[in-house]
Amino acid sequence: MIRHIVMWNVRGATPQHKAANVELLRRSFHGLRGRVPGLLHLEIGADTSGADYACDVVLFSEFESQAALDAYATHPEHLRVKQELGELRIARHQVDYQPDE
Repeated sequence: MIRHIVMWNVRGATPQHKAANVELLRRSFHGLRGRVPGLLHLEIGADTSGADYACDVVLFSEFESQAALDAYATHPEHLRVKQELGELRIARHQVDYQPDE
């Protein structure tokens, strides 16, 4: 198994606009469930800390293998989500790792 963690900051002139963009991101990624081979788990979380250094949203996903994660990068549904979100994201951070289990 491999875990794929991505954190973003999203655009938003007001807290309400930013929250709407986070919700759009959440809905878009939830739409991938059951559509990508090898994707075992996917969840989206919005930051509640309010810390100035925190990201706005995190994607936590698990794939059955590195090959499944590699295929996800070019899967048509994932590419559709990336296009749908377009310029919504203003910063992105990623970590992929194999858990110590």
